[in-house]
Parts: sequence; C-alpha cells; structure tokens
Amino acid sequence: MLNPIPSHLSELPVYQKAMDIIALSRSISTYLNYDLSYLNPDGSEDSNIYFTGDIVQQSASIVPEIENAELERFSDKKHQHFASIQRLTNRLYYNCKRLTRCNSNGKDYLPILQSELKKFKQLQKTWMLTL
Repeated sequence: MLNPIPSHLSELPVYQKAMDIIALSRSISTYLNYDLSYLNPDGSEDSNIYFTGDIVQQSASIVPEIENAELERFSDKKHQHFASIQRLTNRLYYNCKRLTRCNSNGKDYLPILQSELKKFKQLQKTWMLTL
C-alpha cells in the first residue's frame, strides 16, 4: 500500500528548492543538448552530452528521497535518506563543474544551478535538524 505524501511537504523550503533545481537542470540540459548533439569532425560524439542527462537524473532523484525521509518513522532510516540526498547533491554539483568545460554557450547558465545547489545545501542542513 502506498503512503500518501504529507500535505506539509510542498511547504518545506528544501522541497521547494529541490523542485526549482529540477526545473533549472532540465532547462539547462535541454539548452546544452542542442549544442552538444552534433558530431565532431572525426565522427565521434561529445562525451559531455551524457553529463546533461546525469544532472537531470540526479536532480529528479532528490525529491523522492525528501518524500521518503519525511514518511519514514525511524530516525536511522531518515538519516539514510538524508545521506542519499547529500550524495546526489554532491554528484550534481560535480557534474555541473564538468559541464563548465564543455564547448557550449549554455555553460554560462551552470553557475546559476551551482548557486542554487549551494542554497539547497544550506536548507538541507536546517531540514536535517528537524528530522
């Protein structure tokens, strides 16, 4: 049986920021994909195109972890979900750094996502204290 999502979840700042990060990473990924989808002169593809998918995947995985942490009854399980969110956030930040080295005009938008991730990390710390 599926547990209902708590009604207060959408009011959590950490949840709202995670939703913002999803929207931002999808937009940036779409923009970067357009520039990186062309083949190189030697016929190979740009390896950075895979990182664009990674930032979308990682940002989309954060929200379910927040939901699971809020639904969990036991604090050790809550902390496992929190640790997972931290890993996803760190990987997302690292992939943003990798994408800043790509050959695209869209890389100029990556610092915006990185600053949002920094704000999210601060919200994470506050939210973790309430778990």
